[in-house]
Amino acid sequence: MEILEAINGRVSVREYTEEPVDNEVLRELIEAAIKAPSAINQQPWAFIVVKDTARLNRISDQAKTHLLKASLAAPAHPFHEMLNDPKFDIFYRAPVLIVIAAAEPTDWAVEDCSLAAENLMLAAYAKGLGTCWIGFAQNWLATAEGKAELGVPVTYSPIAPIIVGHVRRQPPPVPRKDPDIRWIDSGQREA
Repeated sequence: MEILEAINGRVSVREYTEEPVDNEVLRELIEAAIKAPSAINQQPWAFIVVKDTARLNRISDQAKTHLLKASLAAPAHPFHEMLNDPKFDIFYRAPVLIVIAAAEPTDWAVEDCSLAAENLMLAAYAKGLGTCWIGFAQNWLATAEGKAELGVPVTYSPIAPIIVGHVRRQPPPVPRKDPDIRWIDSGQREA
């Protein structure tokens, strides 16, 4: 698969089958992730792979409770009803959650982990898998309780919770706005 095909075809998937994802495939996705650039090659990332359904359900419930306590989910907020639904799973029943965390506090750890996440998601798409970055999980995973649930040191900073799985139904492409491009050049005209 050409890289532009993957970039143009990858979308966030929210419907997964129950089919497990092989550990070797997950290892390949992580290998693709670590090929991402990182500031001064610090490679601050760590990867936590969660395949335990009961744990994923616990994390989903805890993250929803955490969000509902925040002002983000005030009754007038569009997510309030969704987060109050006990049947709503923030991980959309995907069989795998890969949390990309900053294992070291560097000046650009968030950017580095985000670049690794994009590589992982594109590699997953190239292998016929779906992914989605789950923003609903981020704040809770960053708490001491969330880090304990993941079994990581308190010094880790979970950055990118990415679900991975076999796609039940491929969503349509998402329309994109035209880019706002502002050219700054030397003013010289080409001959």
